Amino acid sequence: MTGDRTRPTPWYEEGEEPDYRFSLANERTFLAWIRTGLALLAGAVAVAQFVLPFANRAAGIALGAVLALTGTVLCACSYGRWRRVQHAMRHSRPLPMTRLPRLVGWGMSLAGLAVLLIVLAVR
Repeated sequence: MTGDRTRPTPWYEEGEEPDYRFSLANERTFLAWIRTGLALLAGAVAVAQFVLPFANRAAGIALGAVLALTGTVLCACSYGRWRRVQHAMRHSRPLPMTRLPRLVGWGMSLAGLAVLLIVLAVR
């Protein structure tokens, strides 16, 4: 008895194949989000290593935490964004909106506030 099992089509093979230029642009955007997240994480490490001993400790911890949290969330959310855009392109749907720019904007605003507190504390 041979079972006639058909595997479901993976999401990345559903719909029609989009123009490869759009798929590559989506991939470049994904990689840009990852690079930005990694840069924020590197900034958090730099703050922990170089700022904390010389400045207001609480502001330095806040700055490092905001940078690390923003970078981590950005890296974690970037794959989902890539997948949603790829799926929309394969099904000829409008591209979905994202909250990632708002997240990065607020995170960097909080980081800027922490930097201001550090600068004021050092002076």
